[in-house]
Amino acid sequence: MAENKQDQAVDETIEEIFDETDVNETQDTDSTESGAADAASDEVAEGSTGGKEAELEQKLKEAEAKYLRLYADFDNYRRRVKLDAEAAQKYRAQSLVTNLLPALDNFERALMISTDNEETKALLQGMNMVLSGIQAALKEEGVEEIKAVGEEFDPHQHQAVMQDNNPDFGSNIVVEELQKGYKLKDRVIRPSMVKVNQ
Repeated sequence: MAENKQDQAVDETIEEIFDETDVNETQDTDSTESGAADAASDEVAEGSTGGKEAELEQKLKEAEAKYLRLYADFDNYRRRVKLDAEAAQKYRAQSLVTNLLPALDNFERALMISTDNEETKALLQGMNMVLSGIQAALKEEGVEEIKAVGEEFDPHQHQAVMQDNNPDFGSNIVVEELQKGYKLKDRVIRPSMVKVNQ
């Protein structure tokens, strides 16, 4: 029986050793599996971090490109607004001048009459003074007459309404001005109506 107890104790000891070995192997297997899982998760984390970094860099590049486009658009808009404001200031009198030109033409036609009457001459002299004042005010605003007679025909400044065969003038030269043309600064607001030599 004592042997039996000893055998039993030896068996229990052996079982304990085997159990410990199984536990250690299981722990080793678990730790190996855990280490492999950790390494794999590190690789995945590094891969996902690298992927996230690349994705973030791409988004940053897109945002920078979008910012540069918006900045360029805004700069162009600001430049356009400035040019529009300058043009509006430069040509602010165009509407008024355009409306005044027919009255100015009639005023000049009225002054072309000839008279021997002293009262009428005094009236014409006063009208001439008024006309000179109007012309001076227009000139101050940048309005000037377009030269026509004796000049070469320019379709940007002259409107040909008649042709002539005058040997005193060269070909394509304006021989007569039927209606005065005007420019405001560098913009033609009314072309001269002219007769052009062939």
